[in-house]
Amino acid sequence: MSGDPLVKARLRGERLAARDALGKHERVEKSLLIARHGLAGLAFKPGAIISGFLPIRSEVDLLPLLTVLAQKDVRLCLPVVLDRQTIVFREFHPDIPLVDTGFGTRGPGDNAAVLDPDILLVPLAVFDGQGNRIGYGAGHYDRATDKLHKKGLNPVLVGVAFACQEVPSVPAEPHDVRLHAVLTENGFRYFE
Repeated sequence: MSGDPLVKARLRGERLAARDALGKHERVEKSLLIARHGLAGLAFKPGAIISGFLPIRSEVDLLPLLTVLAQKDVRLCLPVVLDRQTIVFREFHPDIPLVDTGFGTRGPGDNAAVLDPDILLVPLAVFDGQGNRIGYGAGHYDRATDKLHKKGLNPVLVGVAFACQEVPSVPAEPHDVRLHAVLTENGFRYFE
């Protein structure tokens, strides 16, 4: 399917509206289910580097999952937007203070180590059952994944969203990076 920008924009608007319509209490309950499914479904080796994210607007709250993962033998990091084109992944510990990192986000400060994740927990607006996704339109994760691939790394990409953000089909473009799996309140699902 062609990556028609008008179709993508329509799908993004519809699914974000559905996500926004979830009540705060419902989002909290679903985020706790996502944490439970994430712990059961994420496969990682000791010492793995896992990138999560903190919620903006009505996104899934991954802090419950990240807090438990911090007690495992892994290193955590969060994306930090450096500019409109670039994100880096800075080391995160749930007990360290976060700073404003621009573009409505908070994260580890400049003194935190920059890491290359083995697993990327990716926020998104829309996804389908084939692993295609629509982000927020800036392309940060596509570029970050491409940069990791150019370093010879192949991170596992796990989309994290509420089930209401799934659609039958996402229009994909050649530069779009497919997800390996998706994590919702309904469970953890790997794509073929």
